[in-house]
Amino acid sequence: MIQPQTHLNVADNSGARELMCIRIVGASNRRYAHIGDVIVAVIKKAVPKASLERSEVIRAVIVRSCKELKRDDGMIIRYDDNAAVVIDQKGNPKGSRVFGAITEELRQFNFTKILSLAPEVL
Repeated sequence: MIQPQTHLNVADNSGARELMCIRIVGASNRRYAHIGDVIVAVIKKAVPKASLERSEVIRAVIVRSCKELKRDDGMIIRYDDNAAVVIDQKGNPKGSRVFGAITEELRQFNFTKILSLAPEVL
């Protein structure tokens, strides 16, 4: 469960290292975001001389969450960290690589480009 003021790791090579959630996109009164939701975030830490800079407001999709995800077949998936991938307005990732495991549920939200870049899909 990601809510405003939550810090997230960045799971791609876009140049950002840490994000802070500002808002959940697509809902006016939703309190929490889960895997596959798009958020508006601000960059808290960035790599020097990268295309993205600190304090820049961007969009990101959540790919890992500490809160468990329950599937219809009874499997429960839980990660050690909260992580997101930086995307543009069309939903394409800004980075060319994605680090770490990504869940299969992103396919339902049409983030197939992120799934194709991931090294492991659970």
